Amino acid sequence: MVQTYRRVSPAHLERETRDFWLAINREWALEEHHVKILTAACEAWDRAQQARRALEEKGLTYMDRFGQPKARPEAAIERRNRTEFARLIRELGLDHVEPPGSRPPRIGGQQ
Repeated sequence: MVQTYRRVSPAHLERETRDFWLAINREWALEEHHVKILTAACEAWDRAQQARRALEEKGLTYMDRFGQPKARPEAAIERRNRTEFARLIRELGLDHVEPPGSRPPRIGGQQ
């Protein structure tokens, strides 16, 4: 049975991700187990974005103790969590929904 009460977004999610979580809950009639899957998807999205920010700050590689370049672990974290987000959204049947914080592409090179 689908609950129709007002849900509160998880406080630990980033602001844009909480907005996404709320929008999905407003637009779709989700059962409680779907809400848990959506929350897990949003957590994966936030982790991917945290890893992306770390990569922007630190770069894609570091030098190991032998002076050889190695991929930063954050690259794998970002990739794994983006994949997890996509899988969970697809599992919910929401794969046509824009991810949090996305925007349409620029037209004609204008901002």
